[in-house]
Amino acid sequence: MKAPEISNSTRKEREQYIQKRFRCIGDCELCGNCKILHGKDAEEAFVEYIEGRVSFLDAAMELRHNGVK
Repeated sequence: MKAPEISNSTRKEREQYIQKRFRCIGDCELCGNCKILHGKDAEEAFVEYIEGRVSFLDAAMELRHNGVK
């Protein structure tokens, strides 16, 4: 599933994408999302994308390089 583009999606659609994409399955050994998100909530980690300020790719790269602030 591709992340919705900011230009043609609503905040709610972007939020739902993040919730679905980074859904906790309760098995960190199998999933790895907690490590990707540095132990933070997905909505917190991708707030800039959800709010429409940066693209999903830019938000993901920022998270990868700098962690969650």
